[in-house]
Amino acid sequence: MDLTAARAALAHLEIDDNPVSVRAKSRDFFWYSPVLKARLDHVTADFVVSPRGEAEVVEVLRVAHATGVPVTVRGAGTGNYGQAMPLAGGIVLHMRNMARVLSVDPGRVVTEPGALLKEVDDAARPSGQEIRMFSSTYATATVGGFIAGGSGGVGSCTWGVLRDLGNIIRLRVVTAEAEPQVHDFTGEALHRVSHAYGTNGVITALELPLAPAYDWVEIFVTLPDFAEAVGYAGDLGDQDGILKKLVSVYEPPIPQAYFARVAPHVAPGDTLLGLMIAPHAMDGFLTHLARFPGARLIFRSDGPAWPKAPGPVYEYGWNHTTLRALKVDPQITYLQVRYPPGDYAARIAAVRAAFPGEVIQHLELMRERGRTMFAGLSLVRFTTEARLDAIVAAHEAMGCMVFNPHRYTLEEGGRQSVDADQLAFKRKADPRGILNPGKMIAWDDPDWAYDRMYAAPQLRAAE
Repeated sequence: MDLTAARAALAHLEIDDNPVSVRAKSRDFFWYSPVLKARLDHVTADFVVSPRGEAEVVEVLRVAHATGVPVTVRGAGTGNYGQAMPLAGGIVLHMRNMARVLSVDPGRVVTEPGALLKEVDDAARPSGQEIRMFSSTYATATVGGFIAGGSGGVGSCTWGVLRDLGNIIRLRVVTAEAEPQVHDFTGEALHRVSHAYGTNGVITALELPLAPAYDWVEIFVTLPDFAEAVGYAGDLGDQDGILKKLVSVYEPPIPQAYFARVAPHVAPGDTLLGLMIAPHAMDGFLTHLARFPGARLIFRSDGPAWPKAPGPVYEYGWNHTTLRALKVDPQITYLQVRYPPGDYAARIAAVRAAFPGEVIQHLELMRERGRTMFAGLSLVRFTTEARLDAIVAAHEAMGCMVFNPHRYTLEEGGRQSVDADQLAFKRKADPRGILNPGKMIAWDDPDWAYDRMYAAPQLRAAE
């Protein structure tokens, strides 16, 4: 790695080498995990380059290949698996300058990766359209970061996850070869680089589908029994005629302890649901709600205002739930759990019974190939790393897949297996292994057994 040569060759670009701001631009929300905080808190790049267009991305990758300097692509840094942490130092490629929404047409938008999700949505709104799904960090997260590091979010209760066919139309990607190549990927080829943490290419443009836009009615509902609340949420998910953007379920004491503006309206012991329903679907929604006699509608955004407005309902869901809990109790962390279609209620009940008071259920309704399921973003009262690993193992023994947010590699944060397409493309597109090194186990050690936490050899030691 020849940092001096790389810095000199790129001196005409927008470079930041101030240690304070470089450290800030080298961090994401890895600190949600006490396990990752202990391992990654010292990690920082050597300098930051902020390209203004695809030609400058090509130039940075050409120089990085020639000098052997690692490149870690960064959006807004709102991810929390350590995806954007530059383990080996080198260059952080900060994409915020590439934030133009290039075109909006019926059913689709083309955008640069540095545009915020909200900015893309704002650009689509005048045409009566909106993006299908977004993270709870809608106002601060970049669209490129969402595609490269995310898997689903607000809207997944109707549209499924990002890997489902049709939720990404096209990705434009630059490779890190001696002479970088530019590819436009569609169809099966999309999964080479979507949710790949920038380990095998740099996304410079995205084409995504749009949906009709609505002034969504944001709602809070309570039920006195948690199992009944899960049943209600699942049944609502099966009502295909009721258009939904969000269905979140919060076991007590989440609403009472962590949702300050909602807590005064929730009875002790009640389970809370956060919902977003299209205005034209409200009649159907209220008819469905009446089938559950214990359900109580406590807030709707088109109804009487609360003395203190709760803010967007989606900012209580997904990982904003974890963030709100952390602000109250720093010992809280979380897990991401898959409760599959069919028997999700039994599995949720089994996990809940196994860890009373230690693992607190927060569920997000999703669709998987047209079937209702739940993602669990469970709150966990952290004690030790060994205990956390035991909780993960117990989930897996009960048939609940954990996408482990206490690991920084692609495979450990996912299905604990090699993605052959992503690995094959990395061999071609990044022959020197300079793109986000340490995040793809299969590149470093194809025979890794996943029997313990992987320790990337590229990870610089703390000074």
